[in-house]
Parts: sequence; structure tokens; C-alpha cells
Amino acid sequence: MLCITPSRLLPWRSLFFLLLVISRLLSSSHGDVGTAAQYSPPYLPTTCYGNDPSQFPSNNLFAAAGDGIWDNGASCGREYLVRCISASVAGSCKPGQTIQVKIVDYALSTPTPPSARGTTIVLSETAFGSIANSSATSINIEFQQV
Repeated sequence: MLCITPSRLLPWRSLFFLLLVISRLLSSSHGDVGTAAQYSPPYLPTTCYGNDPSQFPSNNLFAAAGDGIWDNGASCGREYLVRCISASVAGSCKPGQTIQVKIVDYALSTPTPPSARGTTIVLSETAFGSIANSSATSINIEFQQV
């Protein structure tokens, strides 16, 4: 009969704990978590580019920065990878969809109000509809600056 004493278990517990810590560090998620809403045309990026429509990406994947990422205007022109991770209405996220958006404005200065206030980022209709059901008011997102 094999008898294992507590002193013999200690190295295995330490190894298990070390592997657990390493697996957490190597997690596939490297982005931040926040919320997103959408806004509608007219799109006039007055805060970042002063009515210069050439600043909009041709694919219409752009956004206005909320207070959390605005950074006193330093976020103008930054690009983010964004994906929907959940929403209050089940099935609102489009699984496996990640988009890259360019910040062209400040969320509090958009000419049309966002579908929800106080979000991390406000996406154009095209951008929002690419990752979530367009009837959703707001979604939870994972985002990462690129």
C-alpha cells in the first residue's frame, strides 16, 4: 500500500500552484473590458478633425471615444480592435467577430446622441452592426489598442 505523507504532497501542490499562475498569465485575453453604444449619421468629427470627412475610414469602421479612453484628445486617430463579449439581451453579440475602428471624435460631442450614455466607446452604425445586433442599446466589449 502506498502511503503519501503531507510532506510528500507539498512539492506537487507547489508545482500545481505555479502551473495555475502561469496559465493565468498566458491567457488568450489581452484587452481591456468596457461597454459600447452606437450613434447615427450625420458623422461630423468636429472634436478631432474639425469637419474633415477625409478622416473617416472608407469601410465606415470608426468610433467616438468615451471618457475612459479619451485621454484629453490624445485618442484621436488611435485604432482599436473591438469584439462583443456579452449584452443584456442574449444573442446580441455576433460570435467570432472582431473589428478594427479608428477614433474620430469625442463621445460627448457627437451631433447625434449615442444609444447609451457613459460607455467606453461609441461605434458608428456600421461598426456596431458588424459585431452585434443593431437593435441592442449597448454591449459589453473587449478592446485593445493596435
